[in-house]
Amino acid sequence: MISLNGYSQKSDDGSNFKPNGKPLVTIFSDFRYSVQDGKTNPAFEISRAYFGYQYNFSPNFSTKVLFDVTSTNNSTNTFPSAYSAYVKNAFGEYSNKMIKVDFGMIGTNMFNLQESMWGKRYLLKSFQDLNGYGSSADLGVGMKLQLAPQISLDAQIVNGEGYQKVQSDSAVKVSLGMTVEPVKHLLVRVYGDYMKKNDSQTTLNAMLAYNCDKFTLAGEYNYQKGNKMVKDHDLNGLSFWGTYKTCHTMSIFARFDNLTSKNDWNAAKDGQLYSAGLEFFPVKGMAIAPNFQLTNPKKDGIKSTSNFLVNFNFSF
Repeated sequence: MISLNGYSQKSDDGSNFKPNGKPLVTIFSDFRYSVQDGKTNPAFEISRAYFGYQYNFSPNFSTKVLFDVTSTNNSTNTFPSAYSAYVKNAFGEYSNKMIKVDFGMIGTNMFNLQESMWGKRYLLKSFQDLNGYGSSADLGVGMKLQLAPQISLDAQIVNGEGYQKVQSDSAVKVSLGMTVEPVKHLLVRVYGDYMKKNDSQTTLNAMLAYNCDKFTLAGEYNYQKGNKMVKDHDLNGLSFWGTYKTCHTMSIFARFDNLTSKNDWNAAKDGQLYSAGLEFFPVKGMAIAPNFQLTNPKKDGIKSTSNFLVNFNFSF
């Protein structure tokens, strides 16, 4: 407590601080050329846009609101595409050098580290997000404690439904995670969560990553017992990815995912995903990524799909 008070007094000084805020805008767009069983489908798309604002009341207190406008287009839709809007973030935050507390519609701790290290959400979601293990935001309260420069602990209690399906019921999700940096640039992350209504859902994740200025190399294992709180709907998954920066304006990347389910209950979505490409940064706030993605479903009768894409990310 003496240590915590010392940090708080130092960070709360704020004698030169002036309240400030900034708008937040991010746009995902792409051109996609899909090939499945000899059939081709070229398409231009704006898949997602975020609009929001962040405001700092003091050095320690801030708030953020962010709207997610996402495409609901699929292979059966006709032009024009339809869009839905959600409140993705709407929370208040207290933070100092040792502790951070969020309350409201907060970002979840389930895969936020993996997503930030992968760094290419605009072209492909991180493994757990992509395969329905959980949501990137939810209603609840969260805390992160920096126990030491190399060790942090995070915990959350959230609604469990995610920001696109907010409802009140008897179930809440409780989660706990720890991130350790045993040596410089090497990160070890372990995470678990639990929620129960009629049946229960349990998630376990472990990640090992090496992250430096020049390159990132990471792998993670994901297990979920009772997906969506349905008995015997268990998932197992592996994901490996790497990025190498050839210069400050270009990088190359590759990724491999493998998803399996107990007794093949999820066979239509089980299988492998391969992705590789280039990423260019012509100016600050813009990223362009020509890339290739191949999905190879496990279920018999479903053909693999090849996607040739050029993805764009605009942030300001």
